[in-house]
Amino acid sequence: MTKKVGNKVVVIGTGAVGISYAYSMLNQGHCDDMILIDLNRKRAEGEARDLRHGVPYALTPTRISVGGYADCSDADIVCICAGLPQRPGETRLDLIDNNLKIFHSIVTAVMASGFNGIFLVATNPVDVLSYATWKFSGLPKERVIGSGTILDTARLRVCLGNEFQVAPVSIDAMMIGEHGDSVIAAWSTANIAGMPLKQILEQEADGKAHMEKIYNNVRNAAYEIIEAKGSTSLGIGMGLSRISNAILHNQSVVLTVSTLLEGEFGEHGVYIGVPAVINRRGAVRVINKPLDAGESALFAESARLLKGYQQKVDEFSAAKAV
Repeated sequence: MTKKVGNKVVVIGTGAVGISYAYSMLNQGHCDDMILIDLNRKRAEGEARDLRHGVPYALTPTRISVGGYADCSDADIVCICAGLPQRPGETRLDLIDNNLKIFHSIVTAVMASGFNGIFLVATNPVDVLSYATWKFSGLPKERVIGSGTILDTARLRVCLGNEFQVAPVSIDAMMIGEHGDSVIAAWSTANIAGMPLKQILEQEADGKAHMEKIYNNVRNAAYEIIEAKGSTSLGIGMGLSRISNAILHNQSVVLTVSTLLEGEFGEHGVYIGVPAVINRRGAVRVINKPLDAGESALFAESARLLKGYQQKVDEFSAAKAV
């Protein structure tokens, strides 16, 4: 087992998403020690070697190596990117059955190492698998975080930036709910420098159609990218790196991640994408932004859908406990 030096991150799964995340973490200098784990150890060795060749040009001399689950014992973050990817024509929720088995094996092995850090979940369906990780691990809910709608939110901000010729970082807008087909654009809270976007767009002659076009662009982005190049990885790699930076450097920034609701937004017991404060202790507080009546109804429906799939996790857990 590699001895921990400073902030330590373990990446489980060295497919496109895992390596995009690892590359972003290295390039931005967010951790000191990074361990790659994959069933295909030869592939992991190759990826680690390739990443190490970029260390001289990175912000910090990150130590990168290949390891096993024992290396998770003193990790600050274990990011799970392993699992079956979404294929053309599939929804994210279609992936759950096989990925549940994979996750049970992974989380059980990580916890057996003595891990007491924060799980960051990237594999789809991310909301349901974040719930599964929380159930399988027994960790407090704030220390199991899914990537949630961080990528959907980035896509919305990019689209709005293009529409209004403003840098995406200057746009306060978010996507919430399932990271999937029932995702919601929270138009009622979106603004640029305090200017309400919903009001601006609705004043246009075709305002509602314009809003729907932007929403569909965001909602369908993954399907279009998967059809064009086979997978989405670069954007989510950056998003995972942003969440990790907030954790490792105790930033207490608000990001749209998947976390367990306990009454916020009128929902209980569901992992779902919402704005939450992220710091060294994890997703410590949900920002319970007010939604309009239409958005609230859509959010409730998204939560209902996810709760139905979470029942598969409960049934799986019950069967394993027998």
